Amino acid sequence: MNVAKVEAGGVDIAVVSSSEVLIGDVQSALNFIATVRYETDCDRIVLNQSNVSDSFFDLKTRLAGEILQKFINYQVKLALVGDFSIYTSQSLKDFIYECNRGNDFLFMPTEQQAIVKLSMLK
Repeated sequence: MNVAKVEAGGVDIAVVSSSEVLIGDVQSALNFIATVRYETDCDRIVLNQSNVSDSFFDLKTRLAGEILQKFINYQVKLALVGDFSIYTSQSLKDFIYECNRGNDFLFMPTEQQAIVKLSMLK
């Protein structure tokens, strides 16, 4: 896992890259949050969609809700970057739409858009 710290709009943001799945379950999400915060002291993180388990995007597993709750509990904002149009589930599309209207969890098409949007969140 590589972590780069960038500054945008006066806010530090951790941009994480890896060739592996970093978040596969709730415990790995907690480990991810702790590691990134320890290494960067950032509470805003950009992560590629490929670094999250496919089961996250299957809302029937409830994994997305459980993981997002951990990010909210630890006051960490996360932007996932990728092409989410590959998912056909209307529920997931609605979920992504609602998340992007909020202040804690984003789904963005590019890393740059994720950084800009995270920097503007309260």
